[in-house]
Amino acid sequence: MNQPLTAQELHALRQIDTCLVANAIETFDLRLRNEGYAFSTIHSVFPKLPPMVGYAAPIKIRCSDPPTDASLYPDRTDWWNYVRTIPAPRVVVIQDADETPGAGALIGEVHANILRALGCVGAVTNGAVRDLPALAAMSFPVFAGNATVSHAYVHIIEFGQPVEVGGLTIQAGDLVHGDCHGVLSIPNPIATQIPAVADKIRQQEERIIALCRSHDFSIEKLRQAVSEEPRGER
Repeated sequence: MNQPLTAQELHALRQIDTCLVANAIETFDLRLRNEGYAFSTIHSVFPKLPPMVGYAAPIKIRCSDPPTDASLYPDRTDWWNYVRTIPAPRVVVIQDADETPGAGALIGEVHANILRALGCVGAVTNGAVRDLPALAAMSFPVFAGNATVSHAYVHIIEFGQPVEVGGLTIQAGDLVHGDCHGVLSIPNPIATQIPAVADKIRQQEERIIALCRSHDFSIEKLRQAVSEEPRGER
C-alpha cells in the first residue's frame, strides 16, 4: 500500500462528488471506464450526507444458513483488531457471500457504533443494513443493497482478503469514495492528483454550460469547448 494521504489531501477529496472523481480518474487511462465503481445494486442509504473517503477493510460474511449443530455461530471479535491495522480513516467493505445477499445484516446501530469507535467513517456492503433511524441520527454513511429487519444468521467467514461488492473488487487498503451517486475506488498512485484534475474538469464544464446559456452560442464554439479536455499525468 502507498503512503496514506495527509489530512489535508483527504479533506480535498471529500469536497468532490463521485461523478467528478470518476471523470478525473478517466483522464489517467489507468483502467477501463466501466471498472472501478459499484453497480447500482449498491446505493447510498443516506444520500444527503457529504462524500465519504477512507481506506478499505474488507470482510466477508454469510447470513442465510443456520449452523449445523444446536449452537449459534461464535461471535468473532478478532476482525476488530484487523480493522485497526488499516490506516485511518477506515471504511469497512462487507461482501455478503450468500447466494442471494441481503437475508440478514451485520451493520445496525450497535455495529455502526463499534465501527465508529474503531475509526471507521462508513460501511459498504452488497447485502443489507438495518436500524436506519439510528444510523441516520449518527450521520454514519452506509452503502447497501437493501434494508432488512433481522441479522438472521450473520457470521464473519473471512477478513483481510479481496472482496467483491456490486461488481467492484476491493482489496485491503484501497481508497474508497462514496456519495449519493454510489461508491468507487481511487487508485492510490494518483489519489493526490485527483482534486487538481477535478478542478480543471469542473472549470471546463462551467465554460461549456455558460456557452450553452449564452446568446453567443454556436455549434462551432461548442465543438471547440468540448475539445479542450483536461488530461491527468501519470
